Amino acid sequence: NSRGTASLLKNSISFTDVSALGLFEGHDLLRRGFTSVKSELLPSHPLELTEKNFQLNQDKTNFATLRNIQGIHAPLKLQMEFRAVKQVQRLPFLHSSNMAMDILRGNDECIGFEDILNDPSQSEVMGEPHMMMEHKLGLL
Repeated sequence: NSRGTASLLKNSISFTDVSALGLFEGHDLLRRGFTSVKSELLPSHPLELTEKNFQLNQDKTNFATLRNIQGIHAPLKLQMEFRAVKQVQRLPFLHSSNMAMDILRGNDECIGFEDILNDPSQSEVMGEPHMMMEHKLGLL
């Protein structure tokens, strides 16, 4: 009976293993870049996490100092300005210098490591503008 064997095959094959992000889909290089084993490893040095969170820790210290000197209104006003500056962004495929954020933090007159070695024209990751906009808008 052909109908009986078809139903047996249908019941024996599990379709839960194959999904939209299943076995047959490759790594999306345009959105995620190249895979790296180093990014999956734990921090190799105790100071690595501290260095990654340096700006956040510095902001917290500055807010605490500002609160002690001028009161609660000064850090709240500065945090609102930070949020407003973070919301204004360029299109995802255009590089932004974040000059307004540098001015708020007082880094506009400092030359740092990222100012010299973080040139977007030398970046290895550059995606297709249309695909990046569609991804940001949730159309893909």
